[in-house]
Amino acid sequence: MPSYLGAIGTANPVHRIAQSQIADFMAQALAFGDDEKRKLRALYRVSGIEHRYSVLPDYGRANGDYTFFPNTPTLEPFPSVGQRMAVYRREALPLAIEAVRHCLHQVPDIAPASITHLVTVSCTGMYAPGLDIELVQALGLKSNVRRTCVNFMGCYAAVNAVKLADAFCRADAEARVLIVSVELCTLHFQKSPEEDHLISNALFGDGAAACLVQAAPLPNGAPSLALQGFHCGLEPDGHDDMAWHINDFGFEMTLSGYVPKLIQRGIRSLTDGLLSSLPVQLADIRHFAIHPGGRKILETIETELGLTRDDNRHAYRVLRDYGNMSSATVLFVLREVLAHATPADHGAPVLSFAFGPGLTMEAMLLEISSKNSPLPFQEQLTEEKQQQKSAASAPLPELLNVN
Repeated sequence: MPSYLGAIGTANPVHRIAQSQIADFMAQALAFGDDEKRKLRALYRVSGIEHRYSVLPDYGRANGDYTFFPNTPTLEPFPSVGQRMAVYRREALPLAIEAVRHCLHQVPDIAPASITHLVTVSCTGMYAPGLDIELVQALGLKSNVRRTCVNFMGCYAAVNAVKLADAFCRADAEARVLIVSVELCTLHFQKSPEEDHLISNALFGDGAAACLVQAAPLPNGAPSLALQGFHCGLEPDGHDDMAWHINDFGFEMTLSGYVPKLIQRGIRSLTDGLLSSLPVQLADIRHFAIHPGGRKILETIETELGLTRDDNRHAYRVLRDYGNMSSATVLFVLREVLAHATPADHGAPVLSFAFGPGLTMEAMLLEISSKNSPLPFQEQLTEEKQQQKSAASAPLPELLNVN
């Protein structure tokens, strides 16, 4: 029997900053001339992002009003890893708690004390005793809840958390797993004109997401997602094109413009590998939850898999409103899928992808589960194919509706 993911809650910091304001901050921080400013603003305009959220208000302010970065022309002394981690420790917990409360509010019949496993996910900060223990205490979870931390895996980490939760539930039908992802990407701004840093500075925002995974659909009949299969692919040639390193002044993201080409090369085989052991073909899939690592990545996948922009509408919406929030982002996209699911979508497959350092490509197939629904999607397919078979053997006048 499959396990089920549902009740996805999300949260963002209070500082919602327009992409154009962030571009102005970056141009000033990098001391760009007029020509460089023009190119930078063009990069931000074509990003597909309108707003991002940050725990730091500075990105929407002018030098002289900063509260985290020094109010000096060169931002020196530039904040150290220790200073950035102090902000992470202060801000990550309340943001995670907000996401969890949003999640559990959707399932009032589920008490925090009934949660058997807690999986925390983050690649933008760490400390010990960590976020997992603080969440146990803040949420009133049992002290013997089984805790697992998925750290520093990048944007695909939430998929690995879902894999873990699925394994826990398949091993124990009474398991109830709470996944909490929190990413404060904007703490790691790098004051560098290198292309990798310009791209990452243009994409990443802060956010948190929480969801429940258990061996049965949600008790209140709300839509959930049955976990049907997983597949992982690696493109070793991208080892240096997407990477994440801890340095003296924050965590440095390497994100080259070659990444879409690597995804283009591997996305078809990743999809085929996922679907090869499942009774679903790509042509059967109408719902997609693709991690919006960037606009170009979404467009590349559409081209390779024959998708439309409308197929990818949930990813574009998340990209537009939040930017790339690393591991939390795909959960935001899955939330959009559930929010727009109708009873008619019961049984419909959902194809999901996420990408990260390595270059790692993760794929999931999920299935919408909705109470009081019409004929499940797979049965619809069978019925439609039977109708097509019957029609093919009918006399020609019947096919043409000729009397």
